[in-house]
Amino acid sequence: MRILFCLLMSLLFAVDMGPIINDYQGVTPNYWGERVLGVISRIETKDKVIMLTLDACGGKTDGYDKRLIDFLVKNKIPATLFINARWIDKFPVEFLELAANPLFEIGNHGLLHRPCSINGRSAYGIKGTQSVREVIEEVEGNATKIANLTGRRPRFYRSGTAFYDETAVKVVSQLGYEVAGFSVLGDAGATYTSQQVETAVLTSKSGDIILCHMNHPESGTAAGLQAAIPQLIEQGYRFVRLSECNSL
Repeated sequence: MRILFCLLMSLLFAVDMGPIINDYQGVTPNYWGERVLGVISRIETKDKVIMLTLDACGGKTDGYDKRLIDFLVKNKIPATLFINARWIDKFPVEFLELAANPLFEIGNHGLLHRPCSINGRSAYGIKGTQSVREVIEEVEGNATKIANLTGRRPRFYRSGTAFYDETAVKVVSQLGYEVAGFSVLGDAGATYTSQQVETAVLTSKSGDIILCHMNHPESGTAAGLQAAIPQLIEQGYRFVRLSECNSL
């Protein structure tokens, strides 16, 4: 099945892949991490705006944190949702509901939730894409799925684990996407308690991008955000989607 899938993906992107692959023949990346050149980690702004981003990774134990989403909807809190193809397959009805809600914009979280590398670097035990071709397949595979379902191609991409090398970031940019990182680690992969989430999110300042997760309803993420967001609003901050920031 995997071989057939790769063949189909290769045929799908055969016209576009060649020139990009040729551009990076023999290139060896120098950097690996969450904040390499080309990744948008935060924006410089005098406005008191914060960007909440939520990942849905698509693993075997993934769920849907409806309590968190209901809280955002009830309180009209915008967010950018980075959704993986496997999560879409697992929650197709919920995905379409989220995509149709104007509070949210859908970001691309990859086809198989892989770190973004041109030579197979790993992060948190997850092996990354191993070539420029695989970077393109990981990004475009999910972008095509999202576009087919919603009629809109995503503007932003965040890799699985949010790890990148600088060459892979250039490839993604050449494909026409902006690469979104983060400046506030809100829930540490949905492992934080609600108190830890609240404490982390309350460190947010103007221009920060918060990274949390919407795929683990059993975690402390929802309760922590429910506690922190009203406090930030009381401090004069407002929440916006990534696409609302002209500085990006």
